[in-house]
Formats: sequence, structure tokens, C-alpha cells
Amino acid sequence: MADEKNTTNDDLAIMIKKGFDGVDERFDSVEKKLDNHAVMLVNHGEILKDHTERLKKLEKNQKVILIRLEGIVYREEFEELAKRLKRVEAKLGIK
Repeated sequence: MADEKNTTNDDLAIMIKKGFDGVDERFDSVEKKLDNHAVMLVNHGEILKDHTERLKKLEKNQKVILIRLEGIVYREEFEELAKRLKRVEAKLGIK
């Protein structure tokens, strides 16, 4: 029984090496996944930057539109004023 449990230093070295080889493979796998995630994060960052720039342009254009609309009379107001003008013209005998 004592002979069966005798393990040489070479046997121990081989077992330890196999264990480390397995760990190395797992680290390589994790490293590849992290590299892929890093690339994805860079891509998402670029997309986010592009969307931010596009939103800024849209907001700027929206402000320009709002400034242009400030002096515009709405249709309901225009129609009400047209009715009032017709009544005034009718009373004055203009039309």
C-alpha cells in the first residue's frame, strides 16, 4: 500500500503543470472575451457620440423653428379676425 501512494517529484510536477495549463486556457478564453467587450464598448461609445451630436443638431434646428413660429398667427386666430373684419366692413358699408 505504501508503494501505491508514492508519488515522485516528477509526477507532482506533471500534475501541477497540467493544472496550470488548464488555468492558462481559461485565462486566454476570458481575455478574448474581455477584448471583444472592449471593442464593443468602443463601438457603443462612437455610436453614443454620434447620437449626441445628432440630438444637438435637432435641438438647434428646433429652436430655429420655434423662433420662426413666434410671429405666426394661428389659423383659428386668423379666422376669428377675418370674421370680425367682415362685420366691421359690413357696418361701414365697405363690402
